[in-house]
Parts: sequence; structure tokens; C-alpha cells
Amino acid sequence: MVWGMARPRIHDPELILDTAERLVAGSGPDGVTIRGLAAATGMSNGAIYHSFGSLPTLLGRVWLRAANDFLDLQSTLVEQALNTGGQPATAVVAAADAPAVFALRRPAAARMLMGVRREQLLGPDLPDQLAADLFALDRRLLALLSQLARGMWDRADAAAVAVITLCVVDLPTAAFRRSLIAPAADESISAATPIDPDSRQRLEAAVRAVLTIPPPGHPCRRSSIPTTKD
Repeated sequence: MVWGMARPRIHDPELILDTAERLVAGSGPDGVTIRGLAAATGMSNGAIYHSFGSLPTLLGRVWLRAANDFLDLQSTLVEQALNTGGQPATAVVAAADAPAVFALRRPAAARMLMGVRREQLLGPDLPDQLAADLFALDRRLLALLSQLARGMWDRADAAAVAVITLCVVDLPTAAFRRSLIAPAADESISAATPIDPDSRQRLEAAVRAVLTIPPPGHPCRRSSIPTTKD
């Protein structure tokens, strides 16, 4: 090694993923290039290709890592709500509030998941391993939605899962998306992104209101009308 030359950084897949996540959150997938990642991480183009094979594979890994981490947190929040004596409706509220909690812990990832469609990072021609990982993620999400539906109404048919999906996917997106994708300076993308308490309280009220109406179809085997005291 020549004296005075900077030591090349040993390739670190997690650093590459972290950097790509921040770049996607800031400028979208079109703003990410191998050359840009190499410049931002201090790694060579070859080291990045060696770790991931291609830019589409790398971007797919970025999205899947963030989505799995979010689902891990969401599942943990649901279990905590149930283990501390919460009623089924409280567990659904915890799942709905998960994006706000995630935004405090992983702001760039939360911004990316809320602002970038997964189809933009996971194209139609996925490598077999990425496709398998995406399938596993979808199964985990369906299992969580089904768990919440069974807790509420002792059923996990399509109609019941659709109501839970409204509560933990659609309503949080409507309530939090504007705050999470608001324009931000590059240096603030990785800063904690708090969702204002009023939005979180209104989301809880909306979720609890939706849950008061059982899903259409066959009647529930038990009554479960949530209140704000659940």
C-alpha cells in the first residue's frame, strides 16, 4: 500500500443496503446507481456487484429487508398488546400504529416503504431467491392479518381479513403518508420522523370505529364490540 493513499473500505453488505435505503428514500429508485453507491460507501463497483450481483437485486434486497423489519416490529407490538392484557381491538390498533413507531426507529426505511411502491424495486423478473423471500413475506403478513381477524371475530375468511387490512394497511397509509413522504433535506432523511399525536389518536378512533361493524358474511361466533377502554 502506498503511503498517503486512503485504505479501501472492506465491502460491507449492510452498509451498502443502508446507503441504498437512504438514497431510495431521498430520490426514489431511479436516483440509485452502482457508481453513486460506490462513491457514498467508499467501496468499489466490483465489491458491490460481488455482494449483490446486480442493481435490481440490490434494490429488491433493500425493500425486502425494510419490509421484514417493519413486519417484525408490527408483530412484536401486537404480541405486546395481547400479553399485557389488551383486548383484540387493542392489538389491531397497535398494528395500525406500527408505521408511526417504525418511523421513529427507521425513518429512511419508513419513508421508502410509504413512498415507493414495491413494484418499483421488485420487478417482474425476480431471481428465484428474491421471489421466494417475497412469497415468505406475504405469507407472514397474511398470517398476522388472519391472527388479528380471529382475535376479533373468531374467523379469518377473506371478508374478515379485508376489514383488518383496511385497519392496519389502508387507514395508516391515509393517516401517515403525507408526514412520512414530506420533502426533506438529505441530511434529515435519517433523522427520526415523529407522527404528530393528533394523527395517531384519530387513526385509533377510526380503527376502533371500523371494528364495531362485523365483517359481512356468516355471523361471528362471539360478540366483540371494542371500546376506547379496550
